[in-house]
Amino acid sequence: MTLTQLHYLLTIVETKSLNKAAEQLYVTQPSLTSAVKELEKELGIALFHRSGRGVTLTNDGMEFLPYAKQIYGQYENIMEKYGKKSSYRKKFGVSTQHYSFAVKAFVDMARQFDMSKYEFAIRETKTAEVIRDVSTMKSEIGILYLCDFNREAMKKLLRSSGLEFHHLIDCKAYVYIWKGHPLAGEPAISFEQLKDYPCLSFEQGDNGSFYLAEEILSTNVYSQVIKANDRATMLNLMVGLNGYTLCSGIICEELNGSDYLTVPFKDDEENRNSDMEIGYIVRKNTILSGIGELYVEKLKGYLL
Repeated sequence: MTLTQLHYLLTIVETKSLNKAAEQLYVTQPSLTSAVKELEKELGIALFHRSGRGVTLTNDGMEFLPYAKQIYGQYENIMEKYGKKSSYRKKFGVSTQHYSFAVKAFVDMARQFDMSKYEFAIRETKTAEVIRDVSTMKSEIGILYLCDFNREAMKKLLRSSGLEFHHLIDCKAYVYIWKGHPLAGEPAISFEQLKDYPCLSFEQGDNGSFYLAEEILSTNVYSQVIKANDRATMLNLMVGLNGYTLCSGIICEELNGSDYLTVPFKDDEENRNSDMEIGYIVRKNTILSGIGELYVEKLKGYLL
């Protein structure tokens, strides 16, 4: 198995066509087909289904793909650090729970590059998608949090996905509301005080587990609950319905505006506050790319 074969494989997957892949790689289609067949012979599996409509991965191919991405991605990271500069268009992606600080760090990182030479992507998405994106190397880095309630389940899920968690910061939970909310002037807000207002939470999908929730106290019974799938909608609901959510208290005014604030969450015996450990996840035994290292540096600079 060679790096060239892996490069060919990843290009075919990206273009979904042997003809297009051959054109992009500047090789003949027979040469490309021969290289893939040699790789399939060495691995003892069929990687692609071939038809008149193009090529698709087999089940074995889909299982092999993350390993191919990891091996070739590590090669690219090494060449980025130690090799000669090339015209290769470097890709870098981050998947994150809905954190404005993660977007802010991404913006600060991206500003340091000529973005015409890179393909950057940031995905604010469901917790399970964050884990899946990093596991399949769709994103190099993922941002999420652990707490006493979800730690054991999340650690098990990360291990089974071949991922490791790196600590960034510990924080208590805060109530996130808009500045015109009736409770905005309170020094701290209890669960009892919130009962007359809708609790806002990010949707985690039909099969979303309590352990995948982005908010603490996800198992509590709320009199009013509204699900949202993006930060902009969440902010609109805060203003329009005096909704609230429980968050880390780390918000970026530059991105979210100055109409919102966080108030410490006042716990009680039944509704305990929880230490939220925010961190980033990567695949095990990987070398972060230079861009990845810079992104983590920007995260730390904002959080610490």
